[in-house]
Amino acid sequence: MKNILTVSCLLMICFAATAQNSYQNYYDASIIPKELLPYASAVIRNEEISNEVKDLDNTIYHVKRVITILNQNGDSKLDLDVSYDKITSIRYIKGLIYNEYGKPVGKITERDFDDYAETDGFSLFIDDRVKHYKKAVAQYPYTIEYEYELKSKQSLAFADWMPNNESGVAIEKSAYTFICPPEFTMRYKQFNLPSNVTVGKNKDLMKTYTWQVTGMKARRDEPFSSYPEKLVTRVTVAPQKFTYYGVTGSFTSWKELGKWLYDQLLVPRQQLPPETIEHVKEITKDISDPKLKAKRIYEYMQEKTHYVSVQMGIGGIQPFPASDVDKQNYGDCKALVNYTQALLKAVNINSYYCVVKSGRNYNIGMMDDFPSINQGDHIILCIPFKNDTTWADCTSQTIPFGYLGKFTDDRTVLACTSEGGKLIHTPKYNTITNLENRKASFVIDNDGGLAGSMQTIFKGAEYENREYFINESQTKQYKFLQKQYPINNLTIDHLDFKQDKSFDPVTIENVKLHARDYASLSDGKYYFMLNAGNRITEPPKQLRNRQNDVYITRGRTNEDEINYTVPAGYRLEKVPLNVSIEKPFGKFTATMSLNGNKLTYKRKFQLIDGTYNKDTYQELVDFYQSVADADEYSVVLIK
Repeated sequence: MKNILTVSCLLMICFAATAQNSYQNYYDASIIPKELLPYASAVIRNEEISNEVKDLDNTIYHVKRVITILNQNGDSKLDLDVSYDKITSIRYIKGLIYNEYGKPVGKITERDFDDYAETDGFSLFIDDRVKHYKKAVAQYPYTIEYEYELKSKQSLAFADWMPNNESGVAIEKSAYTFICPPEFTMRYKQFNLPSNVTVGKNKDLMKTYTWQVTGMKARRDEPFSSYPEKLVTRVTVAPQKFTYYGVTGSFTSWKELGKWLYDQLLVPRQQLPPETIEHVKEITKDISDPKLKAKRIYEYMQEKTHYVSVQMGIGGIQPFPASDVDKQNYGDCKALVNYTQALLKAVNINSYYCVVKSGRNYNIGMMDDFPSINQGDHIILCIPFKNDTTWADCTSQTIPFGYLGKFTDDRTVLACTSEGGKLIHTPKYNTITNLENRKASFVIDNDGGLAGSMQTIFKGAEYENREYFINESQTKQYKFLQKQYPINNLTIDHLDFKQDKSFDPVTIENVKLHARDYASLSDGKYYFMLNAGNRITEPPKQLRNRQNDVYITRGRTNEDEINYTVPAGYRLEKVPLNVSIEKPFGKFTATMSLNGNKLTYKRKFQLIDGTYNKDTYQELVDFYQSVADADEYSVVLIK
């Protein structure tokens, strides 16, 4: 009997040791497949994510992830920020920390998280909060295994699954499951998936939709690439029937979703005090043109209100009442658009409350074949005048009526109307209209000093290039321009801005300046940089085996003309600059001439928006390098 017990104990010890080794070996960083390491600063070893609909007002979001951080760059890939609000609660958070050999070295509990309001720095009120994990590991590589679960009282918005959303992260295995009752109808759209969804039932007879990926290499950040969400593996889900902050609804089309937003969230909040209605009628009574009347009301709104982010109410998607904005003189994008709509309505001008995906780097529009609530993050106003649709962003106190700029131009938006939602497109600022035109007149004296004046005109999407600092102090403006212009020892003698805020707005910058030792004198020769206004200093980085097509979001034109008066009696020592390049994605010319003591430099750079084959990238790099070389041209004058 004693021998049997001894053998049994030995077997149990061996089994436990084997299990422990196997368990720890899984987290050992050295066993990560070598093919996943290129470009990776972190590797997701295993990931299991699920959304479960128990009822329309009871959904569960579950995340379980094991991620190995390979180096310091991987710390930001940990993605252990957990957001919650008044209808979404955190059921639990837990985790373990392992060293590079897969040995447990610590635990993660809720005490290891900071808890703070999820603010953007200018919000007055906000519902959302976030728990942020305070990393306490300094030795690389390390592995963190964590798990958390959220319970939400809504079924309108579900988080997308994007396993390779972060560049520099490789994936051994990731799976996403959507679970719902048989009677719950959902729609999904998948992108860049190697295999289709698996549909089934679990032990509770709930419907299950499962997607899975394995062995995904890390993505590189590649300059001039499209919006990341277009490039990565992604699944997005939307319901038919839903409950959201106690409000129910259903939709299968943009028309139905826009109608729900209009009826449930907007119409009840557009009442104005009688005295305000009378006031807007009074200030527009002498204006017959409806567009000019709308312009006056927009400017009144700008004068009266200011923008403050107010992420409260029905999940941050319902605006404050127009009467509250009228009384308090502030609001977020939703509230200010709703308020402006109400003001326009008071003088019988119809307008649309439009949901848009904002951003200056990419123009992302609503998917025409997949309506869902979480595709937009900003609200703008559309005024459909006959044969002249006009747009307005109501969050700025300074931008002109009818101007959108880079933040919301050229993209499909959802307009919420009394007839329902409809998709419409915002205006596009093209290569020609996006203009930065600069003219300068400089004198180079016998000691090499530079003095003169320079005027720059900004139009189209370039209009806003000075907008964010135009009302700053003179000291800040001077410091900005001293960094902006490539003139050593630059001193600004005078600076002013003029803005034409008509329907084709223009910003004009006038600068008087001087700079000592701009030209150097050596052995009887003058040396100075020809381009004193607008230089490209380096091309995009070189890439081998590029994966993505070349994407140029927005075209533009830069035109520069600088006239120098140089010391008399000198001639050019080397061949004058004369460059001309034309590519499908851009054009560049740069020329110079010297007549007597008058030297003229002309430069024109154009970038043409569009999507180009990935093999074009090297041409783009070479194009920029040629421009940079021309911009570094140095004049040598000799007697």
